[in-house]
Amino acid sequence: MEYLDFELPIKELKEQLGKACDIGTQSDVDVTDTCQQIKDKLKKTQEEIYKNLTPWQRVQLSRHPSRPYTLEYIKALCKDTFIELHGDRNVKDDKAMIGGLGKIGDQTYMFIGHQKGHNTKTRQYRNFGMANPEGYRKALRLMKSAEKFNIPVVCFVDTPGAYPGLEAEERGQGEAIARNIYEMCQLEVPIIVFIIGEGASGGALGIGVGDKVLMLENTWYSVISPESCSSILWRSWEYKEQAAEALKLTATDMKNQNLIDEIIKEPLGGAHSDPDKTFKIIQDKIISEYNHLKQLSIDTLITNRIEKYANMGVYNENPAPVKVKKADAESEKTQEQKDENIQ
Repeated sequence: MEYLDFELPIKELKEQLGKACDIGTQSDVDVTDTCQQIKDKLKKTQEEIYKNLTPWQRVQLSRHPSRPYTLEYIKALCKDTFIELHGDRNVKDDKAMIGGLGKIGDQTYMFIGHQKGHNTKTRQYRNFGMANPEGYRKALRLMKSAEKFNIPVVCFVDTPGAYPGLEAEERGQGEAIARNIYEMCQLEVPIIVFIIGEGASGGALGIGVGDKVLMLENTWYSVISPESCSSILWRSWEYKEQAAEALKLTATDMKNQNLIDEIIKEPLGGAHSDPDKTFKIIQDKIISEYNHLKQLSIDTLITNRIEKYANMGVYNENPAPVKVKKADAESEKTQEQKDENIQ
């Protein structure tokens, strides 16, 4: 298992625990108490580290190479019922964007999400999770199919951004993302969105409009990555930690600004430390959210969705004046008269 810089104390304790257990196994020495002490210290250290993570450390966790990606979630949720669908019927099949039909229990869902790779070969194959216009058009095609057959849509967002290459711009990257946002606002079936890793820029928004948007605890959601922000403002990536703090991109920040609906707590150590538990949490959320949304009429569903996004960023430029109590007003008037007499 790979460890990040701030996780090194955990790595050392796990190595100590492993050595102590080996001594107990290979000899007659009783190391039960020693192992328990190390376990207690390990748990305490983990709680202290993960309880006080900085925004940049959460960004690092969201990119952890062992973190589960979209296909792993789908296969765990649907078992053997998932059927992947391909192509945008126009250009080609974008491997960075996957989608298809799958069942949780007796309910069919249309699953759509960004897909990354776990090694160099698969990362290149998946274009590092950066979708081209045909990926977003494929996603929209699948959403419209789901709408036709009254199937709810579940989206998994995990991308460093839409692919910024020249060929992507030539094929209409901006238009494809904008079209998805427009169509998703009016889709006549429930949409549940999960931020499971990185949620960067329009690449995330292209499949990020939903009736319910939920973020895993150690993920981020922002208009730009900390590195890119740092390179623009300071002409260097050295200030990425400062940029992560300023961008307010964590799940807590998003919830405080009412940009998401709920934060999903991850197992101690992150989603990759206990994938099965994470999959179960996501499954329960999908079922509970859909059971609520399916009670709403189509008109109510769409109206609520549009109002939700229309109200984001709204603020009162001219707040109501503070009402002064009568006693306070008279006191101020008396003081003004005194000042005039003195003058």
